[in-house]
Amino acid sequence: MVQREYERLSAMDAMFLEIEDTSVPMHVGSVALFEAGKLANADGGLDFERIVAFAEAQLHKSPRLRQKLATIPFFDWPVWIDDASFSLGYHVRHTALPRPGDLRHFKRLAGRVLSQQLDRGKPLWEIWFVEGVEEGRFGVISKLHHCMADGVSSGDLLGMLMGTKPDYVAAPAPDWVPRPAPDGARLIGDEVARRVSGPLSLFDPPRRKTVRGEGTGDLLAFVRDATRGAWRAAQAGLRPVSVTPLNTAIGPHRRFDWMRLPLEEMRRIGHAADGTVNDVVLAVVAGAVRAFLERRGEPTDGVGFRAAVPVNVRTEAEEGQLGNRVSTLITELPVDEADPWRRLERVVATTRELKGSGQSQVVDLIGRVADWLPLGLMARVSRVSNRVVNMIVTNVPGPQVPVYLLGARMLESYPLVPLMTNEALNIALYSYDGWISWGFNADRDAVPDLHEFVESVPVGFQELVEACPGH
Repeated sequence: MVQREYERLSAMDAMFLEIEDTSVPMHVGSVALFEAGKLANADGGLDFERIVAFAEAQLHKSPRLRQKLATIPFFDWPVWIDDASFSLGYHVRHTALPRPGDLRHFKRLAGRVLSQQLDRGKPLWEIWFVEGVEEGRFGVISKLHHCMADGVSSGDLLGMLMGTKPDYVAAPAPDWVPRPAPDGARLIGDEVARRVSGPLSLFDPPRRKTVRGEGTGDLLAFVRDATRGAWRAAQAGLRPVSVTPLNTAIGPHRRFDWMRLPLEEMRRIGHAADGTVNDVVLAVVAGAVRAFLERRGEPTDGVGFRAAVPVNVRTEAEEGQLGNRVSTLITELPVDEADPWRRLERVVATTRELKGSGQSQVVDLIGRVADWLPLGLMARVSRVSNRVVNMIVTNVPGPQVPVYLLGARMLESYPLVPLMTNEALNIALYSYDGWISWGFNADRDAVPDLHEFVESVPVGFQELVEACPGH
């Protein structure tokens, strides 16, 4: 008998499909720069055929890449099925910059590519290889729909094409035979059975990481922390955020820019403030927002500015799996603080309190309850909740050693987090080979001065360096 298989999307994964529209493309991604190395042709171009052959040999490591969306009849819930007409050539793309191929041209191209929605009739990912970047480099622009991956798992996904050894060669790929899609009766029957028995799992919380790296599995402790977190989150939600030029209606077009800072120096500053690298990041962001508002002639005193900070809650058993396994902390950023070191101290105090607030357990519980609620209702809740924050700031750890694609060394990699309906600028960070790489995704029309915002980040960081005790 032919086995007909599929995978059901979680509520959080499905929600990213539901809230997407033409002005809010819901993909995560990255922009990377490589030295051409062994992938350069004699004429200076890129050996693209070799890259495609290598990617094809690696696809078996992530079956999701050859799956597309289908829907459970009546319930209108999305599932993953194998794409019998999968074509790698559609997803792995090749282009080149006009000479001389400077970074300005590359950033403009990245902004255009990252503005475009993915085709829901096909597997929801693309990788663009861009030759002709100045100084003998090439670029890679990657896009994966947020329903497939969060920032952590998208990094794991792209990592399948790279290794720490320059001479790494993929083994021959096993034959792939797409599984036939299940019929509607099977999908409906499975969903009915799941909805009857599934809610019992709410009373058996799985062991997950907390923001302190500990596990949570005891029911009473879970409920206690979730209740406390819900109360604190409600209190915070009652305090309105300030409406800033970064919180306005957005369109479909994007600017993407980037820069990077030394990781070890950020660690040193965080340690001196009894905080973390992420605390330093948030303090620098607060300073950059303050400078942005001042340039726009906006007030900074009394500004209530909140950042949503995603937190990885994967267990060890879940590492490397696709899908979304994150919670969120809503963090007040001290944009009203003029002193850079005092700004960092306030961030440290805020995040320390949040780590024991139970906020992450609330989001975890809501995510599991949402599996039995209509998607439209969850999307409306999500859109409302997004209006209690001004910006997303997400930080994803990466390898601290060089990685290679067919002998070509990755020099830099800058992540992208999508914009929500009222967010004209979001920031994603990725640590790699001694650096913290910052990716800035902005609405093209609402933030025409994005480059000035980016330039203020190293300025604010340098202020912390000079203010750090022992400097």
